[in-house]
Amino acid sequence: MNHFRQIAEKLNEYVLDGMLLTGEANRFYASGFHSIATDGVALVTRGKSYYFTDSRYIEAANRYVQGAEIRMVSRGHGYAMQIDEVVREHKLHRLGFEDATMTVADWRAYPKALSCALVPATDLLLELRRVKDDEELTNMISAQRITEKALDEILNEIRTGVTEKELAARLQYLVLHYGAENMSFDAIVLSGANSSLPHGVPSDKKIESGDFVTLDFGCIYHGYCSDMTRTVAVGFATEEMQLVYNTVLAAQKAGIAAARAGTTGQEIDAAARKVIAAAGYGEYFGHSFGHGVGVEVHEAPNASPSNEKPLPAGTIISAEPGIYLPGKMGVRIEDVILLREDGCCDITKAGRKLLIL
Repeated sequence: MNHFRQIAEKLNEYVLDGMLLTGEANRFYASGFHSIATDGVALVTRGKSYYFTDSRYIEAANRYVQGAEIRMVSRGHGYAMQIDEVVREHKLHRLGFEDATMTVADWRAYPKALSCALVPATDLLLELRRVKDDEELTNMISAQRITEKALDEILNEIRTGVTEKELAARLQYLVLHYGAENMSFDAIVLSGANSSLPHGVPSDKKIESGDFVTLDFGCIYHGYCSDMTRTVAVGFATEEMQLVYNTVLAAQKAGIAAARAGTTGQEIDAAARKVIAAAGYGEYFGHSFGHGVGVEVHEAPNASPSNEKPLPAGTIISAEPGIYLPGKMGVRIEDVILLREDGCCDITKAGRKLLIL
């Protein structure tokens, strides 16, 4: 799977002759081939696409990249020189680049090396990546199913005396065991008072009776991410714990009910935020309702108070309100939803009822 054609078809709209892709995520989106950090460059013109890489990746690139000419860089014949050869060959005058991700070093070097103007064009890729095609959706659903299998198993291992780090390590093993390429991000496993840290780091703290345990994790399948959070109680849940949990769940349901193509990110967020505020916990919900998910686990568009733009059909976002009481407890419940004209489809199948293990 690649998106060379879709990028080429967007060039006229942005008044560009080509698009230079140096960032890891957009390079993968274009080519369907993953290489680390700066180890590769893709160049898309109206008539032809190119993929440049070095000797470490050249065999794999030739095997997996389709729809582009593969060229190997070497000492004395590096990226800039070979890209300029294509610029001259195709008489490119305006070459888009990823102003949001290109390194300062490259931004300084490329204008000196290329016989064309570099034009900021991050939005071209962001616009394309907002809407998932059928193959992208299939990969994301597969990633979600792997995540849910890992959740089913880890629930059997959450008990008093087990540490947060041990559970996080086990989650990584499980998603790889079930076919993932990697984790979407380092697993977040937090318990007790630590669960009030939205993005805390797993520690040596042992699980205790009466703890909430928050599990936030995801995996990558064929280059696409899943993301899911579940919060469970161990031993028992106090009335306050149940109130906080049920408030978060009601807020998530309200946000999901409001989510549909054409609705702004702000409106979706507000539907969930209203529920939490009405319960008296408004100041303890500091992040947004959700974010885009795809090649990256956090990408555009967001369902946030600041996003006044309508979200298009085919967008996939997380649905993850939370309440965090400092030094006491935290609850977050996260699904991933697909926006459609008539509403949304929750592609997460894991149950959301409060579990007391």
